[in-house]
Amino acid sequence: MTAAPATHRVRAGARWMSLFTLAWLAIWTVQLTPVQLLLPLQLDTPEDDWIRGVVSSGLVLGVGGLAGIVAGPAAGALSDRARAGRHRRRPWALGGVWLTALCLVLTGFATGPWAVGAGWVGVSIGVAVSSAAFTALIADQLPTTQRGAASAAVGSAQAVGIVLGVGLVVLLGLDIVSGYLLLAAVIAIAGSVAALLLPDPPTTEALRPREAGRPRLASLRDRDFAWMLSGRLVTNVGNALGTALFLFFLLHGLGQENATAQDNLLLLIVVYTVFVVLASVVTGLVSDRTGRRRTLTVAATVVQAASGVAIVLVPTFEMTMVAAALMGLGYGAFSTVGLAFAADLLPDEQDHARDLGIVNVTAALGQLIGPVLGAGLVALVGGFWLVFLAAAVLSLVGGLLTAFARQPARS
Repeated sequence: MTAAPATHRVRAGARWMSLFTLAWLAIWTVQLTPVQLLLPLQLDTPEDDWIRGVVSSGLVLGVGGLAGIVAGPAAGALSDRARAGRHRRRPWALGGVWLTALCLVLTGFATGPWAVGAGWVGVSIGVAVSSAAFTALIADQLPTTQRGAASAAVGSAQAVGIVLGVGLVVLLGLDIVSGYLLLAAVIAIAGSVAALLLPDPPTTEALRPREAGRPRLASLRDRDFAWMLSGRLVTNVGNALGTALFLFFLLHGLGQENATAQDNLLLLIVVYTVFVVLASVVTGLVSDRTGRRRTLTVAATVVQAASGVAIVLVPTFEMTMVAAALMGLGYGAFSTVGLAFAADLLPDEQDHARDLGIVNVTAALGQLIGPVLGAGLVALVGGFWLVFLAAAVLSLVGGLLTAFARQPARS
């Protein structure tokens, strides 16, 4: 394996990190707030037929995840192939941001599973395109000793974005349409500012991929990159199983009233966020100092698995709070160090955006498989215990697969 050289890259300053964090805060806010709150409220069905609402929500999220799987790597590959003298990442970042904003508005006004699903597909494509562009900046511009810190910004922004989005909707008492309009404004403004102000030097002919003699998707033939991807995919499915149906679990697993469930969801998300941010910052910095990204990534999957086991053994709201803390610790460390590990394993410098787009696909595919699988498991047993047990098992399997990827020597 030949990792992308990074010795020539200079350290990024506070301005770069701040703008990069702003971009991801906007992306995560508009992606996860509908997943956790707005989509379940739109698709919830009466108490005597609540399983149909769970299944509809799972299918909508699944189809959206499928769209993102296609859009992310495709946009990344096209941005890698920008003509010499043109920007590679900024046009795709802006295009994805604006598409996301438009489709959030359309989703807000949609009624019924089909219309909501169509709008959400557009949102998922926009998020995938902009994510591919922003993620590529890590490998494009940062030395290996800062990739953990940048990945920590991504992981921390994910947790804070959930709190910011759900908190604004709940505390301001916004209805579904108003919530989507607010999210559209967030991504249009914050995403555009970050895309325009982050550096994106014009590409050169040397950085354009050479097609002659190269097998298609050569990165997938790299042993370590392939093991990392498989572990990341399975762990993300486990995370999606443990989080995507939380509102339904509060409503129908613990029997809480609608208003109480929304308030408690916000409380759970705050707990989750605190531990995600803590784990992201600490493990990101530790991985930069030690270079032991694989070890930290595998350990994180074990902690994530413990959260599912906790709920299965003691299905109460109090234990759900403990599980949220464990999930935050595990997934915060996994998403941060795992992304930096992926950047270290990139086989070809000329395909940064495409290959990191494939890395992002594992999260999108987790959002596809997790909710659909979770809905099926709920329908199978008429409850949620099997969902959380499967989340724990898949998290452990993901850690095992990740362990087969070799830690590259530090450049």
